[in-house]
Amino acid sequence: MTGRDGGAELSRDPAAPVVILVRPQLAENVGSAARAMANGGLFDLRLVAPRDGWPQDRAWRSASGADRILENVRVFGTVAEATADLHRVLATCPRPRHIIKPVMTARGAAAEMRVCAAGGLRCGVLFGPERAGLDNDDMAAADALVRYPLNPEFMSLNLAQAVMIVAYEWWMAADDTPASRLMTNETEIATKGELDNFLSHLTRELDESGFLRNAQKRPGMVRNIRHLFQRGQVTEQELRTLHGMITELARGRHMRRPASAGPVVAPREG
Repeated sequence: MTGRDGGAELSRDPAAPVVILVRPQLAENVGSAARAMANGGLFDLRLVAPRDGWPQDRAWRSASGADRILENVRVFGTVAEATADLHRVLATCPRPRHIIKPVMTARGAAAEMRVCAAGGLRCGVLFGPERAGLDNDDMAAADALVRYPLNPEFMSLNLAQAVMIVAYEWWMAADDTPASRLMTNETEIATKGELDNFLSHLTRELDESGFLRNAQKRPGMVRNIRHLFQRGQVTEQELRTLHGMITELARGRHMRRPASAGPVVAPREG
């Protein structure tokens, strides 16, 4: 099923927090905020007294496919009406205004909202108008404030960016993606046996070529070579390539050697 501009159907998480845009001024910003929400798995968007009314076609042009969010937008006249069915409300606040409330980061807010969701409670986050943000009356409806620890010399965010930070932290609070991993595509990480087979092949050819001819240094040199390849996650495809390289080098060496030539012998010292 597609939306007004062909956007894909988006699944909804009933436990996800509600995004409430208070007196948004530009339809394009509403659309961009919907796009940011979809990235973080947030799909319930509410508007409080949008300046130009609702719906606005320009919002769909900037939503980049998050059409279903816009099609299900609910419009309210006041913050109290928009939050009446919620159990906990947070308010983004770029600068404190002599208000005594708990203040948390977006990451802390996401963790708290996950706890609330696990307990069956609905949460919402208020975002203020583009020009001035939420006023004191808006923030009075919130249980806590959310501030982003950004560069204190430049903390200017547009509406969609502010929504994106909360959406991202909400998503990451339950995401188990490893912090780092090796992209192997169609190959796999080589097993220790496969790596040992390659190292045996390499050592054999290094002996044959004379590279390891110094008997006293040979054990340490072999260990160093093994350490080099054991340090990283070598893939099966990389080992096949290295096997092929060694084989071709050995073939080239044998083709260049005169037929009458014997094995490579290290020159005598002295």
